[in-house]
Amino acid sequence: MGAPATGPRAPRVVLDTNVVLQGLVFTRGTSVALRQACQAARFTPLASQATAAELIRVLAYPKFRLSPEEQQDLLGDSLPYCETVRMPNPPPATPLCRDPLDTPFLELALAGKADFLVTGDRDLLALAGVLTCPIVNAEAFLRTLEST
Repeated sequence: MGAPATGPRAPRVVLDTNVVLQGLVFTRGTSVALRQACQAARFTPLASQATAAELIRVLAYPKFRLSPEEQQDLLGDSLPYCETVRMPNPPPATPLCRDPLDTPFLELALAGKADFLVTGDRDLLALAGVLTCPIVNAEAFLRTLEST
């Protein structure tokens, strides 16, 4: 587990599945910097039952050719760093998104009082400025982290 953040509160961040997956699978670039910042507790990733289930579902895609053991190892490299957010019933109202599979990430951002939603998904990025927290790509989020 990373060292506790000192000074101002670490930003609360929703990472979409593609961003998490890239951070777990790739060994270079922005994805690694994001994973290292997470593990150093420079931000607090948020997860809900729905977003964790989405990650589990995607890790099982045949195209990744991950054994069940490899899938569990990758989940173990991600989920323990997350703060779990219990979703209210009904969930918060979100802006309409072109891809309904993205709605749980919007709901999590609202219910978890996220400071950022980090994504590479064009459908989510199209909602930048509509949600109460900024929706940014990983590069922009890392620049923000570096400037604080």
